[in-house]
Amino acid sequence: MAAWGHFGDACMRLQWQDGGASRLFGGFVYSIPRRISSMRTLLSRTVTACATLVLATQVATPGIAAQDAAPQGQPLQAYRLPVGAQIDLDGRLDEEVWENAVPITDFTARLPVEGAEPTWPTEIRVVYDDDALYIGAKLHDDPDSVVAFQKRRDVSLGTDDRFMWIFDTFDDDRTGYFFETNANGLIGDGIITGSSGRSINKSWNTIWNVKTERLEDGWSVEVWMPFMSLNFDPDQTTWGINFQRTIRRRNEEIMWRGWRRNQSLFNPAFAGDLTGLDGLSQGIGLEARPYATGRYRYQPGDDDPTTWPNDVGLDLGYSITSGLRAAVSVNTDFAEVEVDRRQVNLTRFPIQFPEQRDFFLEGSGVYSFAPRSGPQPFFSRRIGLEGGQAIPIEYGARLGGQAGRFEVGFQQVRTAETEETAGEQFTVARAKYLFGQQSTIGAIWTRRGTGTLGMDPARDDRHTFGVDLDYRTTTFLGDRNLELEAFVAWNTDPLGGLRAPDEETPDFGALSARGVRVNYPNDVWQGHVSFRQFGDDYSPAVGFVRRNNFSRVEPRFGWFPRPESLESVRQFQFDVLFRNLSDLETGELLETFWEFGVFGMEFESGDEFDFEVTRLYEFLDRDFTVGREEIPILQGEYTNWGFDVEFQSARQRRVSISGNLGTEGFWDGDRRYASSTLSWRPRAGYEFGINVQRNMIELPRGSFDTNILRFDGAWDISAVASITGNLQYDDQSELLGLFLLGRWLVNPGSEFFFVYTHNWQRPEADLLDGNRSGFETLSRGAAFKINYTWRW
Repeated sequence: MAAWGHFGDACMRLQWQDGGASRLFGGFVYSIPRRISSMRTLLSRTVTACATLVLATQVATPGIAAQDAAPQGQPLQAYRLPVGAQIDLDGRLDEEVWENAVPITDFTARLPVEGAEPTWPTEIRVVYDDDALYIGAKLHDDPDSVVAFQKRRDVSLGTDDRFMWIFDTFDDDRTGYFFETNANGLIGDGIITGSSGRSINKSWNTIWNVKTERLEDGWSVEVWMPFMSLNFDPDQTTWGINFQRTIRRRNEEIMWRGWRRNQSLFNPAFAGDLTGLDGLSQGIGLEARPYATGRYRYQPGDDDPTTWPNDVGLDLGYSITSGLRAAVSVNTDFAEVEVDRRQVNLTRFPIQFPEQRDFFLEGSGVYSFAPRSGPQPFFSRRIGLEGGQAIPIEYGARLGGQAGRFEVGFQQVRTAETEETAGEQFTVARAKYLFGQQSTIGAIWTRRGTGTLGMDPARDDRHTFGVDLDYRTTTFLGDRNLELEAFVAWNTDPLGGLRAPDEETPDFGALSARGVRVNYPNDVWQGHVSFRQFGDDYSPAVGFVRRNNFSRVEPRFGWFPRPESLESVRQFQFDVLFRNLSDLETGELLETFWEFGVFGMEFESGDEFDFEVTRLYEFLDRDFTVGREEIPILQGEYTNWGFDVEFQSARQRRVSISGNLGTEGFWDGDRRYASSTLSWRPRAGYEFGINVQRNMIELPRGSFDTNILRFDGAWDISAVASITGNLQYDDQSELLGLFLLGRWLVNPGSEFFFVYTHNWQRPEADLLDGNRSGFETLSRGAAFKINYTWRW
């Protein structure tokens, strides 16, 4: 702690170089409740140190921001639709207005050869009127070679030729909207998250439409994008914009701007300019989406096994400003959410399932907190789910967007009381101050208030606080990327209100987590170095932590050369990672881990191969059990080697396969494992897959196997209607589950869903007798949901 304090003291002289950041975090730190005020001085110094170190660096190099934002080439001029002119959205681009608009054609290949002339030309035009923006694109190609399997909304286009674009509507080089389509007219959209892009949150869905047409010399795209679907400053006449095209049979990536391998479509700092926008209308910014659901449930063993529940609800959204939007959801429903993918846990730590509910996914990027370091003070699956079972949400309120130099997010959610769980109130607040060209410094606060369910004593509200720094530059050593991530997070006593009067309360070190990570993500050479510490009682009540009470150091370095002399090979991969983990309180060594990426190869065809060797030393401080048989693993020291082979065939083929297999020491025994996914796409709109995972464990005190089997199927009737499903089984829970989802996009913003689920399980008596003859119904159900959107 002394080191952190001295570091803060050394930087205190610079703390007012950026008044906004200092005021934000000064206020945040000194608003902490007085019962934990002993940490305020330390925290203030830490935050000041992180912020002022970066700010001082920028003062010392005043040209960085200007270089990051420098436009490349000439802008794209938007053409205003003449009064009385209309565009018939059919993908043909045969209206006269498209001939009048000036196209862009200056595209450059990013892969396979950086800076090369693209194999086929691309033309893009943009026109607009008061209410909407239109994009017209001609993608020249051999029409018989265009790859287009997918039709379903937001499905991955890693199999297809594709056309992607982004809007940086505030022209701030850090946030934006992502859209994509293919020759079948697929609708894909998302929000660019992170202080400088890098990732896409595809759970965000907005109202827009696209039509495509096959041509004698390729295919064309026509896009309708209503301005009500986007946040922007109506007084601003220039947006950031960028385009990327993939020719899948060559794995050729073609960019308008940002075509170097160290650059990316997902980083708005490399986008070009869209100019000439004037007189845009967003309406009054009000949106209403009512919904209705009907359900059938059959639960054997209940007093009333068959029920027919139904419900109605309403989502309301309002744009407070051009960049800030509020939303309220009453009787929030998740009928259409897919079931979790099965996992087998062979460790002594909990596993994490991804969030799949749209209410929590939309706008979730702002809540990302030091994502590569894992403190996770907010994990939305802690709301409305308990042991994998849904808890009704009575209402939810959200606020999110940008206000000046701040990106903000706020949630207030109330869950209902059930027979087994108390009603709860959840509050999450997040703010990021945007500084430099691509960097942020932020704060987060969460609160969980739990009712008593008629029992005493009532536990205290549980709070979590955190501050984080995300510094990025694209001009390190001239044109290299460099990232710095630092954080401090802490929570109040997890057992507050439940401890005995004479029981000691944990100190700040035990209640907190902190860390720093430096990342060098570049082509050919990559690497990172990270340090983190998690206290024994760091347990954010609305977050997720996999392991506590450790101090960890982890460096990784990689070399990924591109051999010009081998035409069939795109890139080799060699890397090494080391991890050292020790007990935070005693300093005792808990784990050392080496991972050697001995040899990896990516072919120009899209096929990939990788071979890794690992060495793990681990000290186990207490016994635990593994497997359904609960075989004991004894306290002691263990050192083991592992060997792993991974492979992936090119996904643009009708049949593709991926997987891995390997062997490793498993405590004082051995583990052999294999996993494989086989995908078959017989024609456009049809996709079937099977995934098999198998573990074979041999230990001195017993042996066991684990198996997971999953079948997936999809029939995309068109770009607006689909039927998908999966059937999965694992022999640890002996649970067989079926999930079917039908989805029809009636028109943009209005959808109909139909869901059927059925779960079977082997009777416990059969398992004890070794009888594996059959299954019994555990539950089954069906539901429909319809919603409609009005906008003003």
